[in-house]
Amino acid sequence: MEHKIIVVGIGPGSEEYILPIAKNYIINAKVLVGSKRALNTFANDTCLCKIITGDIHSTLSFIRENLLHNDIVVMVSGDPGYYSLLSSLRENFKTKQLHVIPGISSMQIAFARLAIPWQNATLISLHGRKPCKLDLEYCPEKVLGILTDTIYTSTTISKLLLKNNWPGHAKVYICSQLSYEDEKIIETTIIEAIKEKVFTHCIMVVIA
Repeated sequence: MEHKIIVVGIGPGSEEYILPIAKNYIINAKVLVGSKRALNTFANDTCLCKIITGDIHSTLSFIRENLLHNDIVVMVSGDPGYYSLLSSLRENFKTKQLHVIPGISSMQIAFARLAIPWQNATLISLHGRKPCKLDLEYCPEKVLGILTDTIYTSTTISKLLLKNNWPGHAKVYICSQLSYEDEKIIETTIIEAIKEKVFTHCIMVVIA
């Protein structure tokens, strides 16, 4: 029987937000792949582990080699379908070799915390990516959900929004450390967000 790559979403951070089925796959894994923090949290003493680093080629080679003998459980933060290693796995392995267990993304948590429906929101990742002008352009009643990083921070993005004709009084929510004990949500405006402490690796929700 052909072995599977089981891609499990481990949620935004807190173990409380991991689906039971995902936990079950992780607990019973013989080969486990994930970030250093995820492996420190979930790996047992008997499984073979591989830390995901910037060297994706090394990770893919490890998976390919060990897939000959075992199922591989790959832990990804949030939901596998939303900016994760799943894209690279699809490019390098057959679709029938992949079994995906969904997770709760930090974007979902942010909108849930704010009790804002997100079916009509424009969702953007600026985590290691450059902004698309069309995505950032202002229009009445537009809602943005934005993943930030160390370059496109809460401050940088607020300035970009002003350049793309957003009014300075438009509401902004800066959602940091979601699901952790030190979770913080700041309600402000675009113009005031520029003056706030700089937040990286957070979610920004912007409402026109």
